[in-house]
Amino acid sequence: MTTHALPLPRTSVWGGVLEHRLLDGLFLLTILTVTFHKLQWSLAGSLTLSDILTSVYLVVFAWDRIGRRDGRFGRTAWVAFAFLLAFALLYLLGFYNLDTSEALSQWSKGMVKFVLHFGFLVTGVALLSRRSTRFYWYALAAFCGGIALDAAYGVVQLVLAEAGANLDQILIQPITSRQTGINVFGAVGGTQEVFRVNALTGDPNHLGIELVIPLLILTPMYLRLERGHRLKTPLAVLLAFLLVVELATLSRSALLGLGCGALILLLPYRRHLRTPAFLVPLAAVALVVATVVLIRLDFFLTVLRARTNTSHAAASPHFAVYSFVPDILHTHPLLGLGLNNFAVYYEFVTGRPDFGPHSFYVATIVETGLVGAALLAVFVGWLFLQLGAARRIGRALTAARDPFAARIRPAAWGMTAALVATLVANVFYLTMTFYYFYVFATLAATLPVIAARRRE
Repeated sequence: MTTHALPLPRTSVWGGVLEHRLLDGLFLLTILTVTFHKLQWSLAGSLTLSDILTSVYLVVFAWDRIGRRDGRFGRTAWVAFAFLLAFALLYLLGFYNLDTSEALSQWSKGMVKFVLHFGFLVTGVALLSRRSTRFYWYALAAFCGGIALDAAYGVVQLVLAEAGANLDQILIQPITSRQTGINVFGAVGGTQEVFRVNALTGDPNHLGIELVIPLLILTPMYLRLERGHRLKTPLAVLLAFLLVVELATLSRSALLGLGCGALILLLPYRRHLRTPAFLVPLAAVALVVATVVLIRLDFFLTVLRARTNTSHAAASPHFAVYSFVPDILHTHPLLGLGLNNFAVYYEFVTGRPDFGPHSFYVATIVETGLVGAALLAVFVGWLFLQLGAARRIGRALTAARDPFAARIRPAAWGMTAALVATLVANVFYLTMTFYYFYVFATLAATLPVIAARRRE
């Protein structure tokens, strides 16, 4: 399932260096901003900053390849392209189930997003397969760093909200003309507002689930760093910070996913759980959280009871959406209602024109039917196979006493755990349709290519 890296031709219509740097810069900048969802404008629907960057990136990529008459992609990129065609065919067939102008409008918006995001996946795999190993780590750093910047924005957002100010109104509204702000969960005692950090994502659950990825990818990589490595302390601080922000989102779906991902890492990294490298940052997080909670104990106890409420009224919105599935399987079992059309057809049930299914799996079955669910399962299975290949190559490098194994194997295990965590978190939420997941899939699919290059 892997491929050899293909050499970059020396000739180019732009003179080589210019288009190389422009293409790489657009690629990294897109990855960096992929979770900045609040930076969006009403252009052909709703396009975020990363969508706009992707549009330019895809044009430059095509221009570069056409100019050099270079159609070589590599096996992994061709497999990704085959998935693009399969999903596109599925969505086009679902077009014939649309019967209103509103449904067509939603389907069109969904197709635009799909082409941009899956197009990035295919071309991203092709690009990374030709770039150096160092560039791959830059891409991973940009992805995790963008989520970390999002988290840092969220902390400032929370501090200012407690002081009565709206950071989004100061920074985001002048750029986008959109009114946004921190999520208000409720009020304790009728006066003390409970804020949930949403940063630039727009929803605290989105931020929480996205934070799971750098937490699980970077933890095993951090634990395998040599003592005295220049990144050891910065990564320890970063992981502790991300975990604190994760808790501040109050996202139950994110914590459920994080817990399941941690179980995946427990077996290969259990011996690290008793080391200072693991215990010291964890103790620091526990100390910070305990201090904040003790200062406002009654307030946090009330919030905790609200977030752990298992009554029918509290759980109903998350489980009720699953009741829609039998109706769809009865009326449109194979292809569903059409891409991006859940809200359109269930407005008469929810009373809201923008109500999401609060479950990625419900959205998949309702909008694309059994065929879409099966295709999704194959795609996710392919990602697991790619990560499994990376782990096997990592073991071979370990047997050969190649120090590079201490980078590849932790990254592969971390991405495997992050993929499991994301799948679990999306049982009761919907983030796998977001752009960040396609970027994660790009990095996961390409990892064995990078590893194979080292082995050879």
